[in-house]
Amino acid sequence: MKFVADFHLHSKYSRATSPQMDLENLDKWAQVKGIKVLGTGDFTHPEWFKNLKEKLEPAEAGLFKLKSSDSESLFLLTTEVSCIYSKNGKVRKVHVIIFTPSFLVAEKIKTHLGWIGNLKADGRPILGLDAKELAKIVLDISQDCLIIPSHAWTPWFSIFGSRSGFDSIEECFDDYSKYIYAIETGLSSNPAMNWRLSSLDKISLISCSDAHSAQKIGREANVFDTDLNYQAIGDAIKSKNPQKFLYTIEFFPEEGKYHYDGHRLCGISLSPQESKKYNNICPHCGKLLTIGVLNRVEELADRPAGFEPEGAVPFKSLIPLGEIIADSLGFLPNSKQVEGEYKNLIKKFDNELEILLNVDRKDLEAATLPEVAEGITRVREGKVFIEPGYDGVYGKIRIFSQGEQKNVSRQKTLF
Repeated sequence: MKFVADFHLHSKYSRATSPQMDLENLDKWAQVKGIKVLGTGDFTHPEWFKNLKEKLEPAEAGLFKLKSSDSESLFLLTTEVSCIYSKNGKVRKVHVIIFTPSFLVAEKIKTHLGWIGNLKADGRPILGLDAKELAKIVLDISQDCLIIPSHAWTPWFSIFGSRSGFDSIEECFDDYSKYIYAIETGLSSNPAMNWRLSSLDKISLISCSDAHSAQKIGREANVFDTDLNYQAIGDAIKSKNPQKFLYTIEFFPEEGKYHYDGHRLCGISLSPQESKKYNNICPHCGKLLTIGVLNRVEELADRPAGFEPEGAVPFKSLIPLGEIIADSLGFLPNSKQVEGEYKNLIKKFDNELEILLNVDRKDLEAATLPEVAEGITRVREGKVFIEPGYDGVYGKIRIFSQGEQKNVSRQKTLF
């Protein structure tokens, strides 16, 4: 069965997260977005875990559904842990996603980690625990769990981060590196960037939203063609079989918050080549730049840009539908006009990913303004303009060039 899965998100119990991040809203937005399997996130948090046990019931093996819903959306038990510790003379800050096949296994993990740190403080707990030791704890509880480094390249909290990471999976996980079957590429990198490291050929590259609000789920995701159960999903990730793991759905990486180098306080954004000229020092204030993902990939890469390894799982770069409508019509993304046209398209074509990936151009033109149909088509073809993100600032993306003519009369007729 072909389906879309987004494994990494957060509940309302995580910091800087919408209070609407509950199971009911996640279930609703999974249908709107076209996501079949959604990670629960945050199962280590006591209140959220209680919520999950009360409101979910078993569906397919290792997957769960919301008791109060008639939807076909399914949940897989996941959480993210922030490991902050010292190793080889440096402070390391590595975020890790954990997949678990059952509530029994999840509860054992939660209990064990509760002996180490405070799980109530944050849905994504911060623990003074070596990432290798976390892997050991989890896999000793169940070999069916998956350990996946989160947003692997972001500067501050990732396995390869420029400020707190390592240069290889082996350096981080030591003898447990053989149990690391995947990394999450993160919003600021895509598979093509990761393909430049031959050391990553043996693992899968997954993509997830890391959503902090329900509307953001599915902005990155994974498309599988497997049986619909935990074991089949895990096997597809482990095997990297392109007949089972079909492709990933990606941000344009330039739109991510850490693609370029920079210094947010000074408004300085630099390419790796420009940063090198300044010796990685902000030319405005003299402080160290935050070295972004592109630069860090360049540092560790042993292959040229554009290299594609044999058997690599492909990817498709998309922009969220609301952003496409906003740019096509010249309105703000949260405006009533954009919301209205978004609902119109969802009503006609069932879900967002179906619209972005599959609906024919002629069907789009029959259902919406020609600018919107043109915008969706251009995104599919990668014809976009992007000002890269840096140092925590999202990139600015446009589909239509400045001054390009839009069909204003049709907009007025519609609205």
